[in-house]
Amino acid sequence: MRAVPVPRLPGWVPGYERRWLRGDVLAGVTVTAYLIPQVMAYAEVAGVPSQTALWAVVGGLSIYVLLGSSRQLSVGPESTTSLMTATALGSLVAVGDDRVPLAAALALMVGGFCLVGWVLRLGALADLLSRPVLVGYLAGIAFTMAASQLGELIGVREQASSFFDEVREVVSHLDRAHVPTATLGLVTLAVLLVLSRLAPRAPVALIGMLGASAAVALLGLRDRGIAVVGEIPAGVPVPGLPDVAAHDLSTLIGPAVGIAFVAYTDNILTGRAFATRKGETVDAQRELLALGGSNLGAGLLGGLPVSSSGSRTAIGDAVGQRTQLGGLVTVVCTMLALLTLRPVLAAFPVAGLAAVVVYAATRLVDVRELVRFGRFRTSELVLALATTVSVLALGVLLGIAAAIGLSVLDLLRRVARPHDAVLGIVPGVAGMHDVDDYPSASVVPGLMIYRYDSPLFFANAEDFRQRALGAIDDAAAPVRWFVLNAEAVSEVDITAADALEELRQELARRGIELGIARMKEELREDLASTQFLRQVPRDRIFATLPTTVEAYQQWAGGTSDQARPEPPT
Repeated sequence: MRAVPVPRLPGWVPGYERRWLRGDVLAGVTVTAYLIPQVMAYAEVAGVPSQTALWAVVGGLSIYVLLGSSRQLSVGPESTTSLMTATALGSLVAVGDDRVPLAAALALMVGGFCLVGWVLRLGALADLLSRPVLVGYLAGIAFTMAASQLGELIGVREQASSFFDEVREVVSHLDRAHVPTATLGLVTLAVLLVLSRLAPRAPVALIGMLGASAAVALLGLRDRGIAVVGEIPAGVPVPGLPDVAAHDLSTLIGPAVGIAFVAYTDNILTGRAFATRKGETVDAQRELLALGGSNLGAGLLGGLPVSSSGSRTAIGDAVGQRTQLGGLVTVVCTMLALLTLRPVLAAFPVAGLAAVVVYAATRLVDVRELVRFGRFRTSELVLALATTVSVLALGVLLGIAAAIGLSVLDLLRRVARPHDAVLGIVPGVAGMHDVDDYPSASVVPGLMIYRYDSPLFFANAEDFRQRALGAIDDAAAPVRWFVLNAEAVSEVDITAADALEELRQELARRGIELGIARMKEELREDLASTQFLRQVPRDRIFATLPTTVEAYQQWAGGTSDQARPEPPT
């Protein structure tokens, strides 16, 4: 195994330009204003105290500022990891009990798995999820988040743990809704949605929460049963390891792996999206290290697992953030808020936080992308919707496995049934081309040059054999030579090698000569030990298509009236 490179300080430290300072400071303050009510709401989702999420921001973002490769990514608690944390802890601790040690332990385990992935150089795993699967997965998370907050939003107590059960329980008990709570929650949600339309760059979540808190105070709504966050403990947590039983740690291993994978994928996709706009790059390998360090920092301060937030990153970008100095300003502002604004934070109504979660959930459903998938190819839209249904029906953790499985199945579907072509000569166009693409194309009588656009392996070996024979059966004139254009066949497995030999034997029974053109050296080495390649004469292996046509014409009795292909450009 190659040595893991020791990371250096981020490029923004030595190369910092003074003109970036204003944008970074403004972005740090603005992001903090949005972050505080948002992560407090995510703490409600995870079932932990609000300060747990806020200290996770301090511990996680402080480390990412030093190790991350993205200049703009905002790291901290976010919707997916918070919901997955709630799912993981729900099997160990009931709602209302102390979940903080378990949440911190889970964050440390997530960080540890990310660091193991960094050592093993597993950065490429982020590419396992296709774009439709990710969009569908986020949509499923959005519906699950919203369902988890319905009871808090309208004042209905519910104990369900799955999407459908939560919706069913709330709907069936609408008559028990607490009217003041429902009024406050729904009005706050409406204000958030309207403000996001009118002023998309404003700290909408903070404005909504301050308005809701002011309404509770001015109208005396606490006396009417409106629940608030409550007292936030003073002081700074002392870094340390949580006290968790060994059997609980073993239960958290699976969820920690799932959270690490999803959090890393989210980091890479969000970081690359914003870096591309500015001509910058994100190091996939270094992001594993940065995410691991961020979760260790969050866990040591008693926080929950962290990842990147697309909404907070977008806000920072909109107000001019250029480097992670903006993230450092966010850390300082969050600490100041925790130390000086605790009474304000404690007065936040729970229904208002639920409204923030539902508002954030609406922003995770990318309807434009779903429409784009449908216009591009129906199967892409079906894949996205199937992922959404998997998350809703199976839950978050199993939804991850289903999403990965759907991505792999989609890949297998594409390579197992690829495009194929019979090649012919097109007047005035160099080379040989798919006769289906050019109505004026013509084939050399008796010669079929066939191309199969995929590596050959167990999933498509029989498909290749049948489609090759089918092309021969459909030929307008009897085929005397069948030549496989192997330019797209980068490798084979033993199943495919056997299929090639079966094809050769069938062609021999039909009296058809078999040849190979444009075979890569790697493919030749793979086939060197097989019966197939030993049975193909050397003079039937061609480097180019023009030499293939020339050899056939000489074999058939000289040059015919058929035009010969021009040399490839």
